[in-house]
Amino acid sequence: MKFLLIFMCFIFFLGCFGILLNRKYLLTVMLCLELLLVSLFVNFSLLCSFYNNYSFCSSGLVLLTFSACEAGVGLALLVVVSRSYSNSDIFSLNLLRV
Repeated sequence: MKFLLIFMCFIFFLGCFGILLNRKYLLTVMLCLELLLVSLFVNFSLLCSFYNNYSFCSSGLVLLTFSACEAGVGLALLVVVSRSYSNSDIFSLNLLRV
């Protein structure tokens, strides 16, 4: 069980490292954010089962719901940027301001 917790913490830091390295395109940043949120969800679930405290498991479901909403908003933003400027660079987001 401890190996899984350590592995998921490694996955979390891998997502952080991915965001720091791949800041050019919006899709790669969104994938790294999804990796962060899914690893947090798995960590919450593992900690709940490790300590036999199931009253805390609802926070993992809230985190998973937040992750799905973030993915929807991010994909909508990606569609708007790619239709408007025909690229998906993050630096094009400054052009959306009015």
